Amino acid sequence: MGQISRGVLAVALAFGIAGCGDAKPPTEFFDKQEADVTRDKRLSTLGDIREFNRATDGENGGALLVNKHLWRASLDTLSFMPLVSTDPFSGVIATDWTSNPDAPGERVKVSAYVTGLRLEARSLKVAVYREVKGADGSWVSAPVADATPRRLEDLILTRARQIRVADLEAGGKKG
Repeated sequence: MGQISRGVLAVALAFGIAGCGDAKPPTEFFDKQEADVTRDKRLSTLGDIREFNRATDGENGGALLVNKHLWRASLDTLSFMPLVSTDPFSGVIATDWTSNPDAPGERVKVSAYVTGLRLEARSLKVAVYREVKGADGSWVSAPVADATPRRLEDLILTRARQIRVADLEAGGKKG
């Protein structure tokens, strides 16, 4: 499945399933950062990850403290949304609000938290936040279906496994 197809699927999931639940965005991740991160800057983060993973001085001295495959997969999967903040040391990826052109009266943003070194479901947490435009034109927090974050997590986990397999195959060809 191509990069664009994954992005379209993720947007469809985020907008199509947004239904049940009440979540408010954790503003501490969004208010501190500027929303004008360029795509080139985001993609350069992928290259930096390799350098973070190579650092070995002391106990995790400068090394990435999260699973590199989950980190890269999270960036890949969420790349269709504008990123506000990425921190490979803490494992936090935060997107900006994104609206679907077919539903301009609602918008979503996503936070992905890569929390462990192992490639497993417990090392990943995705939160989806949704707002709808109120009668007065202001944005109001709206419920999100419980399945939406889980489906995004599944997409990220699947992509992380693909990246890991590709890395293993590339390593096997070198030796």
